[in-house]
Amino acid sequence: MSGHPAFWLLVAAVAAPLLAELPLGFKVPVVVLEVVLGIALGRHGLGLLHFDGLVSAMFTLGMAATLFMAGMELEWDRIRGRPLTLATIGWVVSLLLALALVGVLHDIPYVDAPLMVALALATTSLGVLLPVFRDSGHLDTRFGSLFLAAGTIGEVGPIVVMSLLLSHRYSTWQEAGFLVVFLGLIVVAATIGMAKHPPRVLAFLNRTMHASAQLPVRMSLLLVAGFLVLAQELGFESIFGAFAAGMLVGLVTRGESGEPMRAKIDAVFFGWFSPFFFVGTGIRFDLPALTRDLETMLLIPTFLLLFLLVRGIPVILYGKQLRPTERMPFMLASGVPSLSIIVVITEIGLRAEVMSGDIAAALVGAALLSIMIFPTIAGMLLSEKPGSVRAIDRRGL
Repeated sequence: MSGHPAFWLLVAAVAAPLLAELPLGFKVPVVVLEVVLGIALGRHGLGLLHFDGLVSAMFTLGMAATLFMAGMELEWDRIRGRPLTLATIGWVVSLLLALALVGVLHDIPYVDAPLMVALALATTSLGVLLPVFRDSGHLDTRFGSLFLAAGTIGEVGPIVVMSLLLSHRYSTWQEAGFLVVFLGLIVVAATIGMAKHPPRVLAFLNRTMHASAQLPVRMSLLLVAGFLVLAQELGFESIFGAFAAGMLVGLVTRGESGEPMRAKIDAVFFGWFSPFFFVGTGIRFDLPALTRDLETMLLIPTFLLLFLLVRGIPVILYGKQLRPTERMPFMLASGVPSLSIIVVITEIGLRAEVMSGDIAAALVGAALLSIMIFPTIAGMLLSEKPGSVRAIDRRGL
């Protein structure tokens, strides 16, 4: 039965959301269950799935799709002003703190690829926390605005820095110049995409979106492929291209008129590509590495604590912007790392042979634990309904 990878991967893809609905008193994110099922079906479990052939090829596409959807979810208009300023300063503080802490771990115990580990510690996941705060009613409050900004920078910052500093094709200054060119192309494309279009063009796109051609969806896939190629040619990591393509499509499809298009993209990317990435992560996960030696075992709780400290300590910058009862939930929410970005970082480190499998496994393992623990506690602390919580000022705080 191990010769049917597509079947078993789809079994995991269907089982994960079903298991997430079990009444356990807390909700386990679907992506965590997908990774766990990948481990169970992989080489360290039942041996029904192996990381080769179809799974290996689709894993790369799933990685790009996941970063595309992360870029598409960003809503810059909701966080401009004070929230964005605080989030940017807070992320810089987090990165400096991560570099200092990883510098210590570089010797006691030995942690290789310190820059990559620091970037992993400085990530924040928007996708995991948004449902928690939306269900509690806090997303449309000042707290929600501040977290949206912190989560956005916590996803964008590591990707940009990773693309600039981990590329070896050009010098740092050349990469900075290429980054300006790349961002300029995004702005031009976004301006064209958001401009008013002739009625015939709109009618044509709407007609083909509901036909077998699905032209707008195919155009989005082509855009992802084009930005992947462009990013690689400019010396960036290809994931930067996928993320940028997602930001562009997200800008163009904002509003009620773009909802049908976004729904179709969600169906294609989350329904097909994303499971290959997260289940594939479980298949590749080096489970024995976690118990290979005492140092690696200790790294998991260490990284778990560092996720909270590195992204949580900057809460002191917010002062009166957060109520006293909101500070701990904000720390916990900010400390939930982006599993997709961490997997990408460890994948790059393993591929370049600058990160050991033990460190990669400890980072992913700690990220999985944090995603299971931190959102649950944050949701419990925010159980109070936000009737008296200050609302968002769309112009800033």
